[in-house]
Amino acid sequence: MLIRLATHEDIDHLERLYDVAQNYMISSGNPSQWGKDYPSLSLIQSDITSKHCWVMISKNKIVGAFAAITGIDNTYSHIEDGEWIDNTLPYTTLHRIASDGSQKGIFTHIINWCDLHWNNLRIDTHQDNLIMQHLIDKHGFRRCGIIYTRNHSPRIAYQRLL
Repeated sequence: MLIRLATHEDIDHLERLYDVAQNYMISSGNPSQWGKDYPSLSLIQSDITSKHCWVMISKNKIVGAFAAITGIDNTYSHIEDGEWIDNTLPYTTLHRIASDGSQKGIFTHIINWCDLHWNNLRIDTHQDNLIMQHLIDKHGFRRCGIIYTRNHSPRIAYQRLL
């Protein structure tokens, strides 16, 4: 599977991909993490412009996407009910992981690829996103506490150091 930076030409594919992911989250008991309006078109465009958006290609088709942002994530500056494993090293945060459902193991591909580029990863997810919690645990992340998104919604926060 090829992973490359997204381009603005990928916008239509990304919108369809995130629509599939939103519907899947809603149908699997997690209706409020993304709902039907996250990520917004402007956020997707910003991720592309900032070179944070990555797409996964299989058989010449975009089958997955994620944002990887290196540097301070302001929503991670305050953590409750725990602490980060290491708060001194630079880290990369993974956000907006999505799949079109056509390929198994998308999260594993993402983590394996990230391991080649960064050694300190952080990620968060909603308390209702049991599927993502399982995947995060399975890939060696440690639950660190609770952070709050920009809209003050709580998220379970994880970190993994190589």
